[in-house]
Amino acid sequence: MGYYTPDGNSEYQKPKKRGTANGLKWVAVIAISAIVGSGTTFALIPALKATGALPTSLVPSAVQQTTDSSSVTPVTSSQINVTVNNGITKVFKQVEPAVMAVVNYGQVSNTFSQSSQLQPVGVGSGVLFYKKGQFGYVVTNNHVVQGSAKVVAVLSSGKHVNATVVGTDPYTDLAVIKLPISDVQNIAPAAFANSDTIQTGETAIAIGTPMGLDFADSVTAGIVSAKSRLMPVEDPQSQQTLDYQAVIQTDASINPGNSGGPLLNIAGQVMGINSSKIVATGFQGMGFAIPSNEVLNIANQIIQTGHATHPSIGIDGYSLSSLPQPYWPNVPVDYGVWVQKVTSSEAQKAGLKANDVIVGLDGKTVQNMADLRTYLFQHKPGDVVTLDIYRGSTKMSLKLTLGSMASPNTTVQSQSSGQSGQGSSSDPLNPFGSGQFGG
Repeated sequence: MGYYTPDGNSEYQKPKKRGTANGLKWVAVIAISAIVGSGTTFALIPALKATGALPTSLVPSAVQQTTDSSSVTPVTSSQINVTVNNGITKVFKQVEPAVMAVVNYGQVSNTFSQSSQLQPVGVGSGVLFYKKGQFGYVVTNNHVVQGSAKVVAVLSSGKHVNATVVGTDPYTDLAVIKLPISDVQNIAPAAFANSDTIQTGETAIAIGTPMGLDFADSVTAGIVSAKSRLMPVEDPQSQQTLDYQAVIQTDASINPGNSGGPLLNIAGQVMGINSSKIVATGFQGMGFAIPSNEVLNIANQIIQTGHATHPSIGIDGYSLSSLPQPYWPNVPVDYGVWVQKVTSSEAQKAGLKANDVIVGLDGKTVQNMADLRTYLFQHKPGDVVTLDIYRGSTKMSLKLTLGSMASPNTTVQSQSSGQSGQGSSSDPLNPFGSGQFGG
């Protein structure tokens, strides 16, 4: 299926410059990627009109008469008032004011003048989720704001508001920005659902800014296709896999620009934050959202400290089922997480060894990396957990004290302003210790 390729910093189209060839080319480029972040693209309708792919008007210029008008009895029309107020309409009206476009400005070099200037380089979405004191707080994706020197929020009213990046977390692809309270005083923050109670098959509604600002406040709908799909989280610049994340799968249309926008249930509650989709020949309707419980956990940490702190086991590991059977250790199970290497003093002290297979955490069965990550992230650094493992044919339990890692800020704006959130680990790209935790 390939690798996760966020496009939050893709080239940005100013709304006034419509229908460029670059927009069409960019769509073709992302179409060959396996998994893409849903960050930014150009407006396409003007270009399609110019090529004749779309009609410039839906009203026919002339209607050919096929009968003698004198023999036709005139038909009169009457005014019919229709009130559309279904569930999706209600949700959109309720939540749309809290959803906004998030524009990433970066330093763009001018090859002729050998200088650089601040220009918009990417557009995503965000949703207001909290207000306190002098600020309103908006959650979005890390890949939407990564590398930004400046961030501007475009409200549903069309107003442009300078935003400040509070903090980012590349391991979960989440970020929080804040706006002056005066600009969001009359906007109600979106309510969040308990993502543990999400049901496969329930209605899923996405609101965001697909295809750039010309398509702001777009709504699409589908269902929750699956829960806890294990997907890679990659650094948009280095393409290094940082983590594996259990996400919500939906067939609600998620396109470039939807990144950071909400995935809602029929009650208008945020089930997740849209982050990526699969784009490949033969694949349709496979978008993904970060579950709301994880979003709130990380966002609240960022508001409080400027960064998110993750519990750390300190291993290199893979889902046993992802390994070719000839490489399996000699254990009596076909599930769990295989420990390739122990990389932290906490894990060594607990007694973990290479080739152990983790099959449980605090009494919960660990089938794969998704399970281990989900259970692990329910804890905080310093917690003592019980790992059930197989060492060969022998099953045993080990007590392990979780280590910690703080996520780094990934924006130029945050780093230059001295905000907190810089990781202190010698390996800032891995929340689980010095080796990669995932497979």
